Amino acid sequence: MYYLYHIPGKKIGVTRDLNTRVTLIQGYKENQYEVLEQSDDIDYISDREIELQKSYGYKVDRQSYKNLINKNNKMKINATEQTSTFPCPLNKLKGRLMDNLGLSWETSHGKFTITKENIPWIMSNARTSMFNETRCYIYNKAFLESIKVEVEPTTGARFDLIRQWAQERGIYDKGNSHTQYVKLMEEAGELAQALLNKDSYEIKDAIGDMVVVLTNLAVLEGMQIENCIDSAYNEIANRTGTMHNGTFVKTGLKQTL
Repeated sequence: MYYLYHIPGKKIGVTRDLNTRVTLIQGYKENQYEVLEQSDDIDYISDREIELQKSYGYKVDRQSYKNLINKNNKMKINATEQTSTFPCPLNKLKGRLMDNLGLSWETSHGKFTITKENIPWIMSNARTSMFNETRCYIYNKAFLESIKVEVEPTTGARFDLIRQWAQERGIYDKGNSHTQYVKLMEEAGELAQALLNKDSYEIKDAIGDMVVVLTNLAVLEGMQIENCIDSAYNEIANRTGTMHNGTFVKTGLKQTL
């Protein structure tokens, strides 16, 4: 969070740490200054600082707060084939990202840039490094997928795309239900491992792979997965029951204790 503070008769400035910047460094107690505004948007707070400096008749900074911060606080992001690591702990990451808007870095998946639009995704998906608690990272492939600009197909169209993909690769002509079932079990094993590791990215990846395999298995059995889903939903739509030990048990079904 950025604080736009005012020391009456002296100056208007911006800081992220009022106690250190205003009290300890400049020597003003809490009752000797006021906070005019606060925001986590460094662009807004930088422009507002200059605007109020002019309005109050104070000396206007030659360099905006944003440019000063970016010059002195530029992050060095370490990119490997799989991840991009930020040089700060998770609880400091959002502030550092806001301070480094526009910063770009190269990865094996292409060039990435920090923007206001992708900061929420980074904050939701960043994880603390297992080797250093003062660092955190994101997966490059997942980040790339999150920023691709494309029209998302509808659910039905997505299944059509899966079937087209499988047809082009000969899965329906040369494959069979047994091999697809084996593939499904392999993906289920990967999902189990991801759940044990609490790896959200791998969980999503495994679930998606299982949906692809089930789509192809349905075709090889002369069906469409949409009809299978409809049939299953119609079966459970009016089902009643209760939760026991994390599992839904339908009414009339004996429980095994």
